Amino acid sequence: MRFATFELDGKTVWGLATDKGLHSVDASTLSRYPSLKAAIAADALTSVAAALKDSAPSVTLADAHFLPVVPDPEKILCVGLNYEAHRIEGGWPEVEHPTIFARFANTQIGHGQPLIKPKVSDKLDYEAELAVVIGKSGRHIAEADAMDHIAGYACYNEGSVRDWQRHTTQFTPGKNFIGTGAFGPYLVTKEEIPDLGSLVMEARLNGEVMQHTKLDDLIFSVPRLISYISTFTELVPGDVIVTGTPGGVGSRRDPQVWMKPGDEIVIEIDTIGLLSNPIVSEA
Repeated sequence: MRFATFELDGKTVWGLATDKGLHSVDASTLSRYPSLKAAIAADALTSVAAALKDSAPSVTLADAHFLPVVPDPEKILCVGLNYEAHRIEGGWPEVEHPTIFARFANTQIGHGQPLIKPKVSDKLDYEAELAVVIGKSGRHIAEADAMDHIAGYACYNEGSVRDWQRHTTQFTPGKNFIGTGAFGPYLVTKEEIPDLGSLVMEARLNGEVMQHTKLDDLIFSVPRLISYISTFTELVPGDVIVTGTPGGVGSRRDPQVWMKPGDEIVIEIDTIGLLSNPIVSEA
């Protein structure tokens, strides 16, 4: 099953995504589950998909105005330096625990929406990442039980303003400029992905491959991340864990490569989807 959040007739709705288009939930369902996050929390995705599978699409994929898959997560927890090639290219030491920082929901954009280069920097970098969306609450989740707490997966581009990221040892400023976190277009439920590690993730800037990796190259696995994070905070439905980027980021290339207005950045993960965004300047 694939789900999306999108705009329809000026309103934010959500629904099932198929090859025919996006099938919005009806008004009654929307009143019970006003967001995809609410449906995840109620464990209602299967019943909603069954009700919508034979419906006519509300909008074609080509005409859809996508929003971030989960526009309103309580938490977005990002993981730094979680692929060995990226750790090595940055000269970072090996670590015993994952590097965790927060991204704010108001920085997120949907598939097709412009990713914004801020006025104060020309060092806007791409980061292809797998996003894990939590489906069931938990604290102190054991690694063996972690997969039971996942609703599904999505593509994420953790756009990073590198000079602001490196003002200090804290990443937060460079990871939270408005319009730099692309998320979508779909939430693909976990049963659609029996072998997450076998999937290939790629970033392409103006058609040129910049990052290419299999997801089993993560230093800290998805179950390890869920277990670690749930030790210090409760994970709740709709929370997003952005799991890290592989080698090949623009800041570590020679010469360096920065995204600029007029560019197009594409993040693609096998089975999960293709996330594309044009780059524009901040107004």
